[in-house]
Amino acid sequence: MPVKFVQRVDRVLKARDSLVCVGLDPDPALMPKALRRLPPRRQLDRFLEGIVRATFPHAAAYKMQLGAYFAYGADGLEALGRLPAKIGATRLRILDLKANDIPNTMRLFRDGAFRRLGYDAVTITPWLGWETLQPFLDDPAHGIFVVAHSSNPGAIDFQEIPTPRGPLWLAVVGEARRLAHAHGNVGVVIGATFSDAFRATRATLGNGIPILVPGIGAQGGTLATAVREGVDAHGRALLVNASRSILYASADSDWRKAAAAEAQRLKVQINQLRAGLRTGG
Repeated sequence: MPVKFVQRVDRVLKARDSLVCVGLDPDPALMPKALRRLPPRRQLDRFLEGIVRATFPHAAAYKMQLGAYFAYGADGLEALGRLPAKIGATRLRILDLKANDIPNTMRLFRDGAFRRLGYDAVTITPWLGWETLQPFLDDPAHGIFVVAHSSNPGAIDFQEIPTPRGPLWLAVVGEARRLAHAHGNVGVVIGATFSDAFRATRATLGNGIPILVPGIGAQGGTLATAVREGVDAHGRALLVNASRSILYASADSDWRKAAAAEAQRLKVQINQLRAGLRTGG
């Protein structure tokens, strides 16, 4: 029987002793100077391979934002397809789609992301209804991270609308908990820029259900709060994503070394915060 996704997340985080997720989001305008004149395919391959190699000792996961690859057209989509094999199965590979559509279309998203491209998880939104998630729930070896509270300022426009179960985002977290217990492959996305959300989220989820945290680094999210209130009783079940602060730590010839140093710094900082908590297991 295959290992359920939430179990695999825990095993990877424990084995790597890291909660760092590196956001592999290439931006043509921010590329290191030495790569800017290369053709798109070569630029992407050299940059992505360099970042993966540099950060590999410190990362538990990598997250690829689809929009970053769209900016490169066909070259970007081809690079996106090559990344899972380059990263390998010892790290989690998350495709940031924020997809949602009718179940038949979601089945196509699932088959493309998991069976054709080799990703381990995707991000989704639930706004068309919970039944749209069913194609993903039928595949417990692969995961979904349900966007509950995003990191952008406009998140409050809809996500904080009051409901009988509290703000809408917290009602989403509650339903994600139910689905996680039923299927073993559901986590949530909580943006680090809304630090007040972490305590309620972890209290609702309990242990073992993972939280994916964007918004650390360039977006200014509070790392200490996310870690202290976001980890479970074992000090895990949290993936802290950083993209620009790692990828573009330097635009000069030392860009690989700078990325490695920033990923290592983030790992050490997170682990120091975890060490200050009473956790076990």
